Amino acid sequence: MYAIVETGGKQYRVKPGDTVAVEKLAGEPGEIVDLNQVLLVAGEGEPHVGSPGVAGAVVRAEVVSQFRGDKIIIFRYKSKVRYRRKTGHRQSLTRLLITDILLDGASSLPPAEAPAEPVAVESLPVAAPDTAEQDPPTPEAQEA
Repeated sequence: MYAIVETGGKQYRVKPGDTVAVEKLAGEPGEIVDLNQVLLVAGEGEPHVGSPGVAGAVVRAEVVSQFRGDKIIIFRYKSKVRYRRKTGHRQSLTRLLITDILLDGASSLPPAEAPAEPVAVESLPVAAPDTAEQDPPTPEAQEA
């Protein structure tokens, strides 16, 4: 399954597992961001085309890094008048790892590949200590 999303005035074709560099988005590395401007969702069965966006569709992505792109040189020149100006620009970008495409709250990934829901630490069972793996008591401890 793939989707076409719009962010930063540009459109990107993405699928789960892809890494894309987009215009800078707010977020620290490791944070999860939702891209709500989904224009098309297709892949299995009937494609969902939005006008302008697909209702209930969200592309979930993880921020991998914030970085700056390559330098672009801008050179202005007018002939015969000795006018020359050289400047440069580096665009701030965000690298995203696409983790999932949600359509009406349902994940596009098969159940085996879907990311597990976080489990609260209090709900995990506590295992009793295994006495078979403990060291035998020392002779000094047996005399006491």
